[in-house]
Parts: sequence; C-alpha cells; structure tokens
Amino acid sequence: MTRVGLVVNPVAGIGGPAGLKGSDGPEVQRAALARGATPRAGERAALAVRTLRAARPDVEIVAAPGPMGEDVLVGEASTATVTTAVTTAADTRAAVHALRDVGLLLFAGGDGTARDVLDAVRELGGQAPPVLGIPAGVKVYSGCFALSPAAAGLLAAEDHDEYAEAEVVDLDEELYRQGRVSPRLYGTLTVPAARHRLSGRKASTPPGSAEAIAREVVARMEPGTRYVLGPGATTQQVGRHLGLATTLLGVDVVEDGALVAADVTERDLYDLAEGAVVVLSAIGGQGFVLGRGNQQISPRVLGRTKDLLVLATQQKLAALNGRPLLVDTGEEETDSRLSGHVRVITGYRESVIYRMECT
Repeated sequence: MTRVGLVVNPVAGIGGPAGLKGSDGPEVQRAALARGATPRAGERAALAVRTLRAARPDVEIVAAPGPMGEDVLVGEASTATVTTAVTTAADTRAAVHALRDVGLLLFAGGDGTARDVLDAVRELGGQAPPVLGIPAGVKVYSGCFALSPAAAGLLAAEDHDEYAEAEVVDLDEELYRQGRVSPRLYGTLTVPAARHRLSGRKASTPPGSAEAIAREVVARMEPGTRYVLGPGATTQQVGRHLGLATTLLGVDVVEDGALVAADVTERDLYDLAEGAVVVLSAIGGQGFVLGRGNQQISPRVLGRTKDLLVLATQQKLAALNGRPLLVDTGEEETDSRLSGHVRVITGYRESVIYRMECT
C-alpha cells in the first residue's frame, strides 16, 4: 500500500458529548456547539495518519481539501486543527470521486459518513478503491470501521491480498432521538480482510435478558451515592426497577432512588459526577463499553467518578468468542487506566471476571 486517500467529515461525532445522539444536519451541529461540544474527527483522523506513517514512512497520503483532510495532514505532528466547518454529503461523495485512484481510502466519520461513501462507491462502479473507516461518529454500528484510529492506521500500513465485504448500517436520527432504534442495512463496502482490527456490526440484546442484570445493579446501590446510567436497554431496565422514567439512548443520573438529571450533556455530567458510579452495558457484537454512543461520559467526567460497573449478558460475552471488551474514550491515559480484568454483572447474583482493553 503506497498511496492512501483520506476523507474527513470534520463535524462527525460532535453531537455525542452534547447528548444529541448524532451529528447529522446543520441545526444539530449548531446545537452541539451551543452545548459546549468540540469537533474531534480531525484529531482522530490525525492519530490514524500518525500511526500509518510511523509504520510505513514511505506511504503517500493524498487528502480531500481543507478540513476534509488536508488540514489533518498539516497538523498531524501535534494535534489536528479544530474546525466547525460545515460539509455536506455531496462534499463527501465528491471527495471519494476525486480520490478514486488510491490503493485504499480512509474516511473519518460515523455511520452517516459511511453511507455517503457507499453512495459514491456505487456511483464509481468498478473504479472505486477499497475503503476503511476511522471511527469518529456518535453511533458506529457499521462493520466497515476499524476498532480505533490507531487500528485504522496499522491496517492501512499493511499490504493486503484479501478483501471482504463489510456492512453499512445507519439509523434515522430523528427516530433515534425518540428512542426508536431501527438499524437499516444500506449495503456493503469492500474493506481489508482483517477481522481482528475491524469493529464488526452491532448486535441487539435478546428481549428480557436485561431484567436479572438490572435487579443485581439495584441490589448493589448504596445510599448517598450517585449512579450514572449510560445508554441502552439494560441500563434503562435499571431505571425501571427503581420506578424511574430514564432514557433509552441518553445518559441519566440517579441517587437514592430518585432521578437527579435525565439525558445530560457532557458539560452537565461533569458537574454531577463527583464520587459517582458509572453503569454501562457492552454493545452486542462489538464489545465496546466506552466510546460508542456514550461520549457524554468523557475522560474528564470519568476522572471525577469512583467506580465503573460493566453489564453484559452471558450471551453477549459468549458471542465475543474470547475477544476483549473495549474502551475508546479518545484519551490514551484514560483508556490505559480502564484496561485490565473487570467484573462484569451478567445476571442476578451472577458476575464474571472478563478482560477489557483499549483499542
């Protein structure tokens, strides 16, 4: 691989810390900025580029103009330029067309960006290069993404003889914000065949399997301690056992059986998290505990908390086939601190010790 292309969606993921469950559309992006969110897609793309160049100094990287790639290459030695530039799906498609002659196309974004890349690949027909996603969005359910920016860089540095088809899925963000999760398969993209460095597609939790876990979490709750409940059906079941109307896809804070705050932003959570216990469920099929859909629980928020409870059914753990649970907060020090063997609550009075790693 001597020539790699780079396309960045500069505002991908900005809605996550703001509690907006996505970043699609200029109105959502403006709302995220008003809530104190900062774009990080360029920073994550820069990490992938640095990793790629460290492994393959001879590689040629060509990028889309300005904040869609070139700014990342200029700033990669330190940190990428933070930008709030607004780009469109048409811009992404045009960038893919312009870089169609590369050996591999890296794109930084989320599932919405993956859809735009897929549209461009279909327009190009047989002229499209293989691609690989750098995870930078709020929801990263598609299987065409590397586990992390560093994994994307390492994978791009390798010579590949085999390629595979990876699914592109996305959600209707408006329905998603209403708690209606309905992933739709849009098609597949050709990616390097390296299962150990790809995130895989998200899998759902079987109905009813969360109730026993929720009972155990509630039984462990201590008076005078705040609990931060992350997104997901399992953590929402914890709220139901407390008799509270917590959100399915947001982050909520409870204490002594009462709802302290619902659907909080990262900024709000920082003020509430001192001495709190964070309760998170693993994403089925992928194994992510942090960094996918729960960006409100940032490294600085985690620095104020006292403990982390990880939840997963036995079926979810078995489906990982020995692969670890994963954390990807975007801060190496935090990810390293959270790595190791953790106790995972799998049912009422049931738990196992399982390995958790940074990506």
